[in-house]
Amino acid sequence: MASVILEKNRKKRLEQAHPWVYAGEVASVEGNPEEGSLVEVLNHQGRFLATGYYNSASQIRVRIVSQGKLAAMDTEFFVERFTGCLQHRERFLPGADAYRLVYGEADFLPGLIVDRFGDVLVVQLLTLGMDKRRSEIVEALVQVMAPRGIYERSDVSVRELEGLEQTTGVLYGECPRHVTVSENELQLIVDIEEGQKTGYFFDQRENRASIALLMQGWGGRSGITRQKVQAEDGSVQLLPVNKSGKPVTFPYWDGATVLECFSHTGSFTLHACKYGAKKVTCLDVSAHAIESAKANVELNGFSERVEFVVDDAFQYLRNQVKGLEERAERATATGADPVKPGAKTDTSKPMTAGGGRTWDVVILDPPAFAKTKSAVAGACRGYKDINLHGMKLVNEGGYLVTASCSYHMQPDLFLETIADAAKDAGKVLRLVEWRAAGKDHPQILGVNEGHYLKFAIFEVRSKN
Repeated sequence: MASVILEKNRKKRLEQAHPWVYAGEVASVEGNPEEGSLVEVLNHQGRFLATGYYNSASQIRVRIVSQGKLAAMDTEFFVERFTGCLQHRERFLPGADAYRLVYGEADFLPGLIVDRFGDVLVVQLLTLGMDKRRSEIVEALVQVMAPRGIYERSDVSVRELEGLEQTTGVLYGECPRHVTVSENELQLIVDIEEGQKTGYFFDQRENRASIALLMQGWGGRSGITRQKVQAEDGSVQLLPVNKSGKPVTFPYWDGATVLECFSHTGSFTLHACKYGAKKVTCLDVSAHAIESAKANVELNGFSERVEFVVDDAFQYLRNQVKGLEERAERATATGADPVKPGAKTDTSKPMTAGGGRTWDVVILDPPAFAKTKSAVAGACRGYKDINLHGMKLVNEGGYLVTASCSYHMQPDLFLETIADAAKDAGKVLRLVEWRAAGKDHPQILGVNEGHYLKFAIFEVRSKN
């Protein structure tokens, strides 16, 4: 087996279980390794460190698959690794039928993603080393998971950095385009062919469930209280009653009003409804995404409580804030007419800005704004913009739920950006929840590249 010898003055990342060897860390190569083949990685003294697969066309020259010596990445190898992956998911997600089965480097299989959607698996082969072992991977998945079908979604640009073309298609069995699965007792229709990435984002599973406590306890703002009411049969019941003393029959009278931006398939909308939201606005710029969200909302019986908006989230948030500001000006302005000092603004004229709505809970779950290190500055502006406008639309004492899936947007920078937005918005934020990706997205300590997802819940209050 060929060997890759590392530079003497490199950072000792490999000894701390980091799975990548960069081109700049390689001092020399002994032997003539075939592209994608296994090589032994040695330090400058010739001491064995790990085994990985090699690609001279990639800036990540070697991706580690074993801390020990490994003869081959054959079907038996993948069966062993997939079995371990399945055991982890069955322990931490008991009874689940949909999750990320293989999470690349964190499951000691760099360059490979496998998502389970019931009895259908969706595979991404991101690197040359995994692409060359497509048949072994499929065979091993069939042995371990016994799926109805395996579909490939290797239509990602990162393959081009490995000298590979993007590709999709059926690898095994029958693969219906739409698959229905469950998450937190909700039903979801997943489009494995046209949906983003592999069709669904599992990494927010536990985060979606964490909004449950935000969805109820809002009826008092409308003057609704629970009071003892005597029924016709003489029994006394504790019922919700409005300011006029009349019982409230709407079952979700105590629920929150919610805005979900960047909704994709409407996953946060579904959870908001499940946990008792009164009304949810589900927004995405993609008409296809909104149609998917509509199907999921209807499937779960929440249609009467959800409105759908196809719009750019940045512009939508700005329009709502402009409407709020104009309403505030119209309510307080005097002396607007120079001919008649002290005259109030003519409120008979329509407002120039649309919107002006507010919500009890605003949820921001955007796509990655910073896919490269050079994009961080622009990403900060984007995150500040949506969070600033989003928190302005939260009712006093309500909640901002915000996330970032950009690895290059480090946690401290993300929080700093939100703090800057709060300062400009005149808001005080109280952090009540801070989370990362779910249990089917484990993280190897010391591999910072796996710490990509930041998720926070803030209580929003005005400074005045």
